[in-house]
Amino acid sequence: MNPNLVNAAYLVASVLFILGLKGLTSPRTAPRGNMLGALGMLTAVAATLTDAGILSYEMILLGIGIGALIGAVAAVKVEMTAMPEMVAIFNGLGGGASALVAATAILAPEMLSGVPQIQLYASSAVSALIGAVTLTGSLIAFLKLSEKLKAQPTGGAYQALSSGSGLAALAVAGYYTVNPAETWAFWTLIGLSGLYGILLTAAVGGADMPVVIALLNSLSGLAAAATGFVFNNNVLIIAGSLVGASGFILTKIMCDAMNRSLTDVLRGDLGSAAAEGPSADDVYAGRVKSTNADEAALLFDDIERVAVVPGYGMAVAQAQHAVRDLANALEARGVEVVYAIHPVAGRMPGHMNVLLAEADVPYDKLLEMDVINPTFAEVDVAIVVGANDVVNPAAREDQSSPIYGMPILDVDHARTVIVIKRSLSPGFAGIPNPLFANDNTLMYFGDGKQAIRDLMAAVKEL
Repeated sequence: MNPNLVNAAYLVASVLFILGLKGLTSPRTAPRGNMLGALGMLTAVAATLTDAGILSYEMILLGIGIGALIGAVAAVKVEMTAMPEMVAIFNGLGGGASALVAATAILAPEMLSGVPQIQLYASSAVSALIGAVTLTGSLIAFLKLSEKLKAQPTGGAYQALSSGSGLAALAVAGYYTVNPAETWAFWTLIGLSGLYGILLTAAVGGADMPVVIALLNSLSGLAAAATGFVFNNNVLIIAGSLVGASGFILTKIMCDAMNRSLTDVLRGDLGSAAAEGPSADDVYAGRVKSTNADEAALLFDDIERVAVVPGYGMAVAQAQHAVRDLANALEARGVEVVYAIHPVAGRMPGHMNVLLAEADVPYDKLLEMDVINPTFAEVDVAIVVGANDVVNPAAREDQSSPIYGMPILDVDHARTVIVIKRSLSPGFAGIPNPLFANDNTLMYFGDGKQAIRDLMAAVKEL
């Protein structure tokens, strides 16, 4: 195929990738953005296959068929609540593919005669390093998200081992780049990088998984960009750079949303603000007021505005459809219902948006933190479904709190707050929440889905 036509196809694919990323910035345009990105990838793959002088397409078609089947089954079978685990696996497979491509280039360098040697071996080392870290790190993230792995090793010795494996991988990468004939160094590099990915991710707590997912997504893009340099492939370089840059930007946004540094997140601690705080007995003793469905339903008589605050507990209980049904019942009574979305609520960026969209909640009712916070004083009832740390006023008021400075949803400013939760157990930060003991707060203890259904039934009887 004419190289000019191939490069033109790559340019079209790159534009489609950019438009796709732009579309993903809004829930309303996300489906179109996803389709544009998929079309760009199809264009890039088709152009590559026509340009690469493939002698036989049988194995390629077989791989496409197997991959399409796995993807179709996953699309049908995987629940929306398991999307974080799915994203982690996708990130890992992307990194693993980059490492495999780098290994292929090392085993058959004669196929890449047009690539300068220093570029070939340096980019292969980078691709193998980042790809292996992404693969093993994503597998650990998957295990943590699915709660199959709950250990969180920390401490100076562990951090030394983790950092040591990372530095050793960098050193071997440099050695291999200078001495490409020493193929043992390449395989050692993959092993050390895989070990570093495991140690790096294992130290991260469950509350920080959204940040880790964003970071691993960025790394998978950087691995793809490095692979592009291995093959002198422009579209891989462009697409990988886009994913890498957007992933790092999202990682920064997530860290800012928790008032944490990326270093603190990766070390598995709560940063320099961590201190000995008040106990749960000090915060809750004699001050917590509980309620039930019938009592809580009375609060919805003759009100104007309700804000629903979803959290990870809503995802665990799979209560998003019940929340939508309650909102519909309230709207039928003339009540305005909106949803307050915190950027790190749940287990991945946009987790709550995905769950509510799956329940057919209109996009314009999902209000980001900066939009909803100034209006909480106008909310008659705020319903908190399974959220904890993201609504903890200690982040705003208590300088000794580990989460002090973390931007939160100001639900305590609402006239009345109903917190639906199984118990008074702390959130991922492991600290009590003064909101639960506020004068304007009622605790509704129980399973999120059943509690919402009982509340809806009581509201309909008003």
